[in-house]
This record gives sequence, structure tokens and C-alpha cells, in this order.
Amino acid sequence: MTGQVALRRFPSLTVSTPRLHVRPVDIGDAKAVTEIFGDKQTQRWLPFPAEFGQIEGSAWCGEMAQERRDSGNGDHYAVIRREDDRLVGCLWTKRTDWVSRVTEVAYAVAADTRGFGVAAEAVDAVAIALLLEHDFQRVELRVAPGNTASRRVAEKAGFTYEGLLRNAGHVHTGRVDLEVWSLVSADLR
Repeated sequence: MTGQVALRRFPSLTVSTPRLHVRPVDIGDAKAVTEIFGDKQTQRWLPFPAEFGQIEGSAWCGEMAQERRDSGNGDHYAVIRREDDRLVGCLWTKRTDWVSRVTEVAYAVAADTRGFGVAAEAVDAVAIALLLEHDFQRVELRVAPGNTASRRVAEKAGFTYEGLLRNAGHVHTGRVDLEVWSLVSADLR
């Protein structure tokens, strides 16, 4: 039909780095996902209002992931540490605009693996795969001001700070501004 874009399913994506393997979540990941999202520091910065409640791993890894894939909006990923096959993080894509070939990436990392570059490595690998292998033109990362760890992730993953979206998001404590960071296909040349 003229003027309409066909609904697309988000591309199947699996990437590996020397330390990590990133793949779509499956129901076997539910317990580890629940623990990651249940951490108090993670909860502080999750991009969901408090009314959303606790993220339940089996829903996140099951019907929520399937709905996001099928809608074309994004996907949910498990970040697996290769040395011991342990799920050490969650990564998800969202707000995909197929006309512009843009998506946003977000993440959460297990408390005992923070500070070791896991999030930056996983975000970088997924963003590069989306840009080089799946023809995306832009991958965004949004950070609540004050979340210095996420700002460091964006910098280490090669994203460029673009500016502040005022009152554009929410965390468990309420509305927040959001810093916008991006990686675009031209950055990889």
C-alpha cells in the first residue's frame, strides 16, 4: 500500500567478542534476568516507572521478548560471559524506526560484574552488528543525568553525546531528562 511501511520483524542477532556472547534471551535465562533486574542499583536507573513493578524474568524472556521481536520494535538479549557461560547482563533494543533505520539500545548488568567493561563491550558489539550487518543507520543510547556509569558505557562503546532531551524519560523515582548518545554508520568508516 502506498504510504505504509510493511511491519518488519527485528533481525535475529547473535554476536561474540573475546569475552562475551550476546544472543536472544530464552526461558532458561529467567532466573538470572530476575536477579539482574531486582538489584537496587539497577532498579534506580531502569527506564520504567515504579508502577511498572518488578520485572519478572520469565515474562521478560518469554512473551515480552516475543512480542517485541514480532512487532519489529526490538529484541531482548542475554549477555553471556564466555569463560563460565554465566548470564551477566541483559540488553534490549526498542523504539525501532524502520523508515529511518534507527533503534535504541538499553542494558542492565549483574552487580558483581559492574566496572569490568561488560556493558560497553556488549553494547558496542550489538551496535556495530546492527549498523554493519543489518543496515541500521543509527543506534541511540539514552542516559539519565547522574547515571555516570552509563555515561562511561556510552563513551567506551564509541557513542557520541548529542544533547539533552528535557523531561523525556522516567526512572523509578519519576520523570527525568535524558542525555542522547548515538553511534551512526559514518562513525565506523
